[in-house]
Amino acid sequence: MLDLREIREDPEAAREALRGRGFDVALLDEALELDGRRRALLPELEELRRRKNEASKRIGELQRAGEDATEAIAETREISAREKEVQEELRGVEQRRAAGLAALPNLPDPTAPREDEVLRGWGEGGKTGRSHLELLGEHLGLAEGARVAGSRFVYLKGPLVRLEFALVQWILELLEGKGFTPVVPPVLVREHALFGTGFLPDTEQQIYGVPDDDLFLTGTSEVPLASLHAGEILGPGELPRRYAGFSTCFRREAGAAGKDTQGIFRVHQFDKVEMFSFVEPEESSAEHERLLAIEEEILQALEIPYQVVNIAAHDLGNSAAKKYDLEAWLPGQGRYRELTSCSNTTAYQARRLEVRHRAEEGAPVRHVHTLNGTAVAIGRTIIAIAENHQQDDGSVAVPEVLHPYGAPPAI
Repeated sequence: MLDLREIREDPEAAREALRGRGFDVALLDEALELDGRRRALLPELEELRRRKNEASKRIGELQRAGEDATEAIAETREISAREKEVQEELRGVEQRRAAGLAALPNLPDPTAPREDEVLRGWGEGGKTGRSHLELLGEHLGLAEGARVAGSRFVYLKGPLVRLEFALVQWILELLEGKGFTPVVPPVLVREHALFGTGFLPDTEQQIYGVPDDDLFLTGTSEVPLASLHAGEILGPGELPRRYAGFSTCFRREAGAAGKDTQGIFRVHQFDKVEMFSFVEPEESSAEHERLLAIEEEILQALEIPYQVVNIAAHDLGNSAAKKYDLEAWLPGQGRYRELTSCSNTTAYQARRLEVRHRAEEGAPVRHVHTLNGTAVAIGRTIIAIAENHQQDDGSVAVPEVLHPYGAPPAI
């Protein structure tokens, strides 16, 4: 959620930023108009209440003195009627203003480009080879998954299970060493958690709901991690807070079709380890680069060729001010595909969730900045490992970094 107080200082800059996202600024203008009306109504309401209190006192004084209070009573009724009108208008204005604000995306960072920008690459991309379906087919229960739960659900079998848990154990150990606290969060959340992270009202078509219980299945542990400190004021020395959340994730992937639906590249259920940071506003840009560096370190250790892409402003999700994608080279597809990403959401989520911080005693309270980044998306990482480490005989050599954590040497 945006801060209209800041936007009022330079509304044209906000309009230009939203235009860069391809967003219709009419919604911002309407929110600003409603905000102006709200600021006009508040002092009027306070003045009416003051006048009513004075009139009520005067009625009491007149009645105690045995004098006629008819005129004062009529004035009080007139003021009360106007007070009710203003209260009703204010309630409607605030509801429409809140709805308008909720629909506004975050303002993009000035360094978010107009078009996707490849910043750098690592490793040897360009190789071609078998697809992960050809390499791992006997260990992927696609037909069984479809029979039990429908298309795009899968059973991982045998060595792929050991590979998954080796990936998770290695990643959690690596992240703990970098100051992240491991968390296994709930995967069912209430609506306010999705609203707080900006997934509602932006991506409802991708979310599974449990309507009888007013709950939703999360598509990423970003959602429950962001709510970990909802409504809190973190005190001096309590930032940064960094978490590594492991969870099963659920996405409808509505509208997805074609080759992406073959195999496990785009499925409805997958496991992931997500990094999430709460930091002071001045530190969020550096924290974003830190998350990106960790993601690059992981892919380099797994010997997966990749490129870093600075995502265009018009492709950012509602909550992100800036986002990097790491695209892995997949020989089976002959192209780079998104494997991980990391986003700086500045104060957008923290303002919705009321996560604040006081840097020192007596200092003003401010909203924190939040950031998220994928440490490992299991399914896609298994694809990238299989296709980039395939051998001539059709086997897959598993990266050595995973061997101490129980991964098989080869699949």
